[in-house]
Amino acid sequence: MQPRLSCPGSGDDYLREASEIKNRGGRLVSLWGAVNGDSFVYSVFADAEGLRILRTPVRQSTRPSFPSIAFLYPLASRLERAVRDMTGWDPDGLPDDRPWIDHGLWSNPPLAGKIPISTVRTPRRSHGLDYPYVVVRGEGVHEIPVGPVHAGIIEPGHFRFQVVGEKVLRMEERLGYTHKGIRSLIRGRALQDAFPLVSRVSGDSAVAYQWAWAQAVEMATQTAPPDRALWIRSVLLERERIANHLGDLGALGNDAGFGFGLVQFGRLKENFLRTNEEIFGHRYLMDTLVPGGVSKDLGEAAIRAMLDEIRALKPEILSLKTIYEEHGGLQDRFSETGFLDPMLAGTWGLGGVVGRSSGQMIDLRHDHPVPPYDRERIPVSISKRGDVGARVQVRFQEIRHSLVFIESVLSTMPEGPASVPLGRHETSREGLGWVEGFRGEILAWVRLKPDHEVADAYFHDPSWFLWPTLEMVVPGNLVADFPLINKSFNASYSGHDL
Repeated sequence: MQPRLSCPGSGDDYLREASEIKNRGGRLVSLWGAVNGDSFVYSVFADAEGLRILRTPVRQSTRPSFPSIAFLYPLASRLERAVRDMTGWDPDGLPDDRPWIDHGLWSNPPLAGKIPISTVRTPRRSHGLDYPYVVVRGEGVHEIPVGPVHAGIIEPGHFRFQVVGEKVLRMEERLGYTHKGIRSLIRGRALQDAFPLVSRVSGDSAVAYQWAWAQAVEMATQTAPPDRALWIRSVLLERERIANHLGDLGALGNDAGFGFGLVQFGRLKENFLRTNEEIFGHRYLMDTLVPGGVSKDLGEAAIRAMLDEIRALKPEILSLKTIYEEHGGLQDRFSETGFLDPMLAGTWGLGGVVGRSSGQMIDLRHDHPVPPYDRERIPVSISKRGDVGARVQVRFQEIRHSLVFIESVLSTMPEGPASVPLGRHETSREGLGWVEGFRGEILAWVRLKPDHEVADAYFHDPSWFLWPTLEMVVPGNLVADFPLINKSFNASYSGHDL
């Protein structure tokens, strides 16, 4: 997968090219700002041929700015707000001037680069305390604030509900509480020192982030990983997908009052994680992939153990699927709850479990496969119902497909090395990685110096698009159904906040 790079010379050129991409059926993948001498906004789009990158210079004036494309791609809005928070660059034409990641605690934008302090937006500390939520007014309307501290052991996020009785009229989110400064932490690190940080950007997606990062570094260094490493990477990625889906299915049953599901899926997930630790040295498979290959090869005993585990797991999954489908109480809670219109999902270009549960045939493993996905084809799991039940159904389908895939890959594991040295380069180079994680598409971008020091990097989690979609889905449902809908999306706080 070789991205196509275009460098619009002006804001008008940028808007024209972004519009042309949309008219040809392209969709937004990510957007961020970067400084490399000059300041640029990177916008990444996907189409049938792969990735298209627009690298647009920031207009330098009294206040640096770049054109907003949110009127073309609504999901760009929060990404552009985050660019403004992090760099001080204004997205011209973006109607929402509220901060997003900035909670009013920074004296200056952390990635402002060489922007003179006098041109940087004045910190709005009051927004850290009194964020201007949109308020619904009318007879009988009242407000319910939830979070950022929650009753369960989960990450922080604030949800503001406008309700009449038990029906939600509007739900709005406030995130950024888990901002860790990943870009600042990774800049200036040697590749071997950056890798442990990459594994921990969002712990439940450790493999997907590692593989996307490895792809980016391998592109920048023009390194081709060996086939055996790619086969092992795919096993790791699908094991991560299965483990997360097992956990989600149990939690969804529990949120619908079916504790049996939580116990049974919890048991299966725990056994699966223990196998991860026994074979790969980490329950959540951190530090298992490296640019150029994998950190640990698989022996015959490990392959046999995983094959035995898969054969034992298949009938248990089928049995639990039947129980879920035949349980009237569960189906009553799942059916027509949290409906996502397939038209909206298509317009916004949503992939992952959420998009595929609303009829979108978007899956990188199928659409833009890397080895071994180009040989061991994996079906796209899809439903058109768009409700919580559809998202449960797609997770069951994906577990089944992933188990069959792993079984086939383990049985056809090629011989050879599990890693190769990275190539050397005499100039700074950039690379991009793009991987189908269990939530959806994860993207990694890197700029490397000739000595393999990280000059800059960026990561994009599918949760950037899941969170605003959740806001569109919750209205019209009961307040009591929000935990169920929210869990069916299972968006990441950590992956979003970075």
